[in-house]
Amino acid sequence: MREGVGPEGGASTVIARSDDGETYTTVATLDKSRFDAMSMERPSLVRTEDGRWRLYTCCATPASRHWWIDVLEADDPAGLADAEARIAFPGDETVGVKDPLVRRAGAGWEAWICCHPLDVPDEEDRMTTAYATSADGLEWDWHGTVFRPRAGMWDARGARVTAVLPDGRAAYDGRATKEENWFERLGLARLTGKRPGELEQTNDDAAADARYLDVLPLPDGGYRIWYEARLPDESHELRTELVGP
Repeated sequence: MREGVGPEGGASTVIARSDDGETYTTVATLDKSRFDAMSMERPSLVRTEDGRWRLYTCCATPASRHWWIDVLEADDPAGLADAEARIAFPGDETVGVKDPLVRRAGAGWEAWICCHPLDVPDEEDRMTTAYATSADGLEWDWHGTVFRPRAGMWDARGARVTAVLPDGRAAYDGRATKEENWFERLGLARLTGKRPGELEQTNDDAAADARYLDVLPLPDGGYRIWYEARLPDESHELRTELVGP
């Protein structure tokens, strides 16, 4: 949750529980001040193989365009409010890392990470997506960029992966210009099968005026989706829908 425009706005990570995917009860709130962060954005919540809960948060470095990603773990989601944080993806002086998509994969873990290059002042909004793997979800092997913007297209300024399904279909956020920062649109992609984690776009035009799409496959073959929708005043609200089999 972020109030205000840009990274300077108030921000916190809120964890909530629901029985139906529509009505939620907050169980934990992690304020940016706990991490000495200037802001926070989209986290990733994952169940471990032994039933514990792991939260990957993204935090903005004060007085900087740099971001890093911490990981916290607890027996129950409510326990994440007080769990110890450790750095999972630090970034460095050349790149900020944020908006992680983390999931278990077979006997290990994999992650798609949004990367903002810091080499050109005032151009840090550009974004690509990198891929990483891990045996335990704590120590990661970085495999570099696996998804890029397309010159001259609606996603020329950035391409941020937000969801990857077991069948290889994926969703991402894109935009054409710096001025569209915070107003990304939704695009569709798929795993290429050529190298681990690599994706390619499957659409020439944006699929929807929405961002941060997340997809949960359901036992009946359908899906529940969540996404941020832009409102007339240019704020965003979180919406959910059921998609039938």
